[in-house]
Amino acid sequence: MRGVIPISENIFWVGVNDHETDLFEAIWPLPRGVSYNSYLVMGEKVAIIDSVKGSFLNHYIEKIKSLVGNGRKVDYIVVNHMEPDHSGSITALRRMFPEVKIVGNKKTAEFLRDFYRLTENVMTVEDGGTIDLGGSRLKFFYTPMVHWPETIVTYEEMQKVLFSCDAFGGFGALDDRIFDDEVDLAYYEDEILRYYSNIVGRYSEMVQRAIAKLKGLPIAIIAPSHGPIWRKNPSHIVTLYDRWSRHETEEGVTLVYASMYGNTCRMMEAISLSLAEEKVEKVRVHDISRIHVSFVLVDIWRFRGMIFGSPTYNTKLFPLMQNLVDVLRNDELKNRYIGVFGSYSWSKGAVSALHDFACCGKLTLVEPVVECKCAPTETDIEQCVLLGKNMAHAIRK
Repeated sequence: MRGVIPISENIFWVGVNDHETDLFEAIWPLPRGVSYNSYLVMGEKVAIIDSVKGSFLNHYIEKIKSLVGNGRKVDYIVVNHMEPDHSGSITALRRMFPEVKIVGNKKTAEFLRDFYRLTENVMTVEDGGTIDLGGSRLKFFYTPMVHWPETIVTYEEMQKVLFSCDAFGGFGALDDRIFDDEVDLAYYEDEILRYYSNIVGRYSEMVQRAIAKLKGLPIAIIAPSHGPIWRKNPSHIVTLYDRWSRHETEEGVTLVYASMYGNTCRMMEAISLSLAEEKVEKVRVHDISRIHVSFVLVDIWRFRGMIFGSPTYNTKLFPLMQNLVDVLRNDELKNRYIGVFGSYSWSKGAVSALHDFACCGKLTLVEPVVECKCAPTETDIEQCVLLGKNMAHAIRK
């Protein structure tokens, strides 16, 4: 059937592409869609590795039927992760194959009960446990909090395929070009970093533990549940996730600001010009009022320096800047330099809030902290220039 793609001997991609959902998890924009990768492994017995979002059920079921027709059945559904974009078709699959065993760990069994009221034929596997399909053998590894507590990965020992679920995944629909040697990797690597910084980054320490745990496995293919399948160079995606989860950065500055009447914008422009005069080649400027935080996070995660500027709004941070700060606090960002600036009129608030954020975690504050009343004076602009200069020196240390 068209759309069923072999990825190795007796292992098939039966996933779907979503061009309809605007916001992943009702938060993160999907301008170029997302894939829900599901896999079918055929030995003497048949296993499905993860399913797809329920709204794409019909096409998904057609693909499965094209492989297991003529009286064959699906014996196992392996649930690497219970989030509904991966488990949303389980109830329908159970109706199609009433005797199928649903495989996960004890926490998976709890979620199956609470999400779908499924309690029968649920098979729990231990860390390192296996299922022999006859001609194919699946081994399971617990990888908790990458990025839910029940998360596991599945390793097919004969073909050396790692079904990694959300680990090593990314945004972007695949549209029947599913492999790393078929797609535009420059585009997908940006979308993979956006996925990592938006979804997984909070759990970077657990990503490091998972990478260490899987390090000794001989892996020919990495098959995540979103984004490209890595068959040409699977070590590349592991290297990227390893770097990001260590909070390793490259030289550059993310300059994020809000400005209601142009005064904070003037300060931003002085800082940006100063960075250019200091020959900082990679500077990304984002107006937080006009770009979704999802895209700002990519540059913050990538670059060593960040400078935030905000007007005071009702004695506090500008609301969209506050949202960014809250997201970064949750991500437990570290190993970066941060500068802050802003403005106020009848009441201060924004700059002190940014300063508190800069000093509360594992970030290094670059001075001066610049705050102007109403509109920036020449002295304020000079301080902004100095902030840009000092940031340039800091990120080159």
